[in-house]
Amino acid sequence: MTQNRFSKAFSIIIPVFIITTLLGTSACTQEELNDHPAALKTDIDESALISQLENSVPSIMEKAMIPGLSIAVIRNGSLLWTKGFGVKSRETGSPVTGKTIFEAASFSKPVFAYAVMRLVERGVLDLDKPLMEYVSDEFIEKNFLRGKIEDDRFRKITARMVLSHTSGFPNWRRDKPLSIGFEPGEKFSYSGEGFGFLQKIVEEITGIPLVEFMQAEVFDPLEMEGSSYVWREDYNERTSSPHDMMGKAGGKRKPKQAHVAATLHTTASDYAKFIMAIMNRTGLQPPTADAMLKPQVVVDPEETQDVTWGLGIGLEETPHGRAYWHWGDNMMFRCFFIAFPEQKTGVVYFTNSFFGLSVRRQIVEQAIGGIHPVLDSRILAGYGDADSTQIEFTRTLIHDGIDAAVARYHQLKETRPAADILEENTMNSIGYAYMQKKQYADAVKIFKLNVDAFPDSSNVYDSLGEAHAENGDIEPAILNYEKSIELDPDNKAGAEKLEKLREMLIH
Repeated sequence: MTQNRFSKAFSIIIPVFIITTLLGTSACTQEELNDHPAALKTDIDESALISQLENSVPSIMEKAMIPGLSIAVIRNGSLLWTKGFGVKSRETGSPVTGKTIFEAASFSKPVFAYAVMRLVERGVLDLDKPLMEYVSDEFIEKNFLRGKIEDDRFRKITARMVLSHTSGFPNWRRDKPLSIGFEPGEKFSYSGEGFGFLQKIVEEITGIPLVEFMQAEVFDPLEMEGSSYVWREDYNERTSSPHDMMGKAGGKRKPKQAHVAATLHTTASDYAKFIMAIMNRTGLQPPTADAMLKPQVVVDPEETQDVTWGLGIGLEETPHGRAYWHWGDNMMFRCFFIAFPEQKTGVVYFTNSFFGLSVRRQIVEQAIGGIHPVLDSRILAGYGDADSTQIEFTRTLIHDGIDAAVARYHQLKETRPAADILEENTMNSIGYAYMQKKQYADAVKIFKLNVDAFPDSSNVYDSLGEAHAENGDIEPAILNYEKSIELDPDNKAGAEKLEKLREMLIH
């Protein structure tokens, strides 16, 4: 249906599914690696592992059209290796180094959760006390809600609910009043708004601005010298630039206001220090660290019990034991980490690319190995896979042009379902990239492929209708808006556009 271009182009699917075949674990040497792809690489010679990564990461990046990537590997609870690959910006060609700064996106949340647990440990905050009992109505109405408290369920929300994403809040309210979608604590629903709520509570009860609070509780103790929730002057020389789905470098946002859900800037080695702090129980007493890694809620109980959420961090149950993980997505900065507390091994990587999460499987397989239900979960499936025909289509589009990509799509369609070739949200994003450049005829070609591959989706017809309208093709625009509304009668914005187009046709 018709939404703003941001929300149409970038949507995150939250439910989860799992690989149902779980293979047994065994240690392996470098020579045995190909025979035991499911094993964790805890016994592989360190120099051989590093050599393997140095050789494989550039080809993985090339396949996914990623300009720059920074990676850190943890072994035996210590930083084994970190390295930058590629460029900070395709416009400047400046190389990524170990000091290059990336947007951490939702990696921001677990770091804040760690700091919150330090408050819990000291008795400053109670995980199960309603957060509104710490502040006045007037404070939260002015500083967070920007309106009156109209839903009494708001008064039930606790820090535990926020950290486990069971507050009932949406991910973001955008331009709508903040609402509660279900009884707090009832189920999982990923929410940045919840973390924003908890941020305001923490700032009020500590009397310290968030930037100072995080510096004192996390960055200074863990020696994360390159990390900040707001922009720093030294970042001007160190930062990487965002790159869209067409590989074009864009302008860098420089946040002046800290938000614990999304504004962290950091390096791979810095973030590895945080991952190791949880792993080694640094800065937290063992029971507190263990509580962070204790499942609080199943992400999607209808799909699997093996992907859950702890306190501020994702969890998965694997043949190798429990792992903790998180992903980050600020659209053109995407990142992922996963770690095993028992084996004390893990990997974290950052990218400056729209396709950064399409290499999650390849990076994890090369760096630590193992079986990982979350990698195949629907929470990540929308980001595609670097080895998929979806990414192949996009590579063809970028390297050979739109007509070659359309031809390749029809060639691939002869041997497989269309929906296996394309990913709807990615195609929508590509179409709008052409729209932004006012290449409306090319946008029409992209959206037509989306209609062909996803004929039951209201949104693909809506997008095609918009492209036709911008291109001056009123009659096809009307037909596509009509189809969109037929599939989704609640598409009110589409109905308004349809009415205007019909009036244009009459006059």
